[in-house]
Amino acid sequence: MKNFRIVLTFLLGIFLIVSCGTPSPFGGPVYDSEGNLAIDRVKIDDFLRTAPIDSLYRVHDPTGVVIIVQEEGSGAKPSSGMLVYSNYTGKLLDGIVFDTNREDIARENNVYDPSRNYRIFQFTLGTSETIQGFNLGFRQMKSGSKGILIIPSPWGYRDSGTIPGVPANSVLMFEVEFLGMD
Repeated sequence: MKNFRIVLTFLLGIFLIVSCGTPSPFGGPVYDSEGNLAIDRVKIDDFLRTAPIDSLYRVHDPTGVVIIVQEEGSGAKPSSGMLVYSNYTGKLLDGIVFDTNREDIARENNVYDPSRNYRIFQFTLGTSETIQGFNLGFRQMKSGSKGILIIPSPWGYRDSGTIPGVPANSVLMFEVEFLGMD
């Protein structure tokens, strides 16, 4: 009987260890990048079919990011580690502005924050200083270009739901001016 209890306790311990699995380090379910990317690709395709966006050309990056070049710059494309300078206006696909680095556009769209310092946006390409969609999109643009980046939620704010005006799992659209790089 004593051996039976030891074996039963041992088997119960093994069962508990195996059945628990590895929890998410953030305490919730694991984000489904591939699933959300598949959903967002359909949303983006539907949007692009009907959106009246003029362009010189469009790049459909394998990551799902779409780069719509409206004015071609004369500079080179940036590489990882370069400092990129840009103006941007972030919108949802319905056209609602949720962020910009330009004070005049912020005021026009009721997203002005008096405590914010509106200036040229800069980030180091290939780092986590900005959303991943900027890293993916700006790699495909020449310095001096103007265009639109359409960014699926896995490369934007994911399911955070903490960005004012941006629901969880939103596809993002950024009008960008690639001002230069160092």
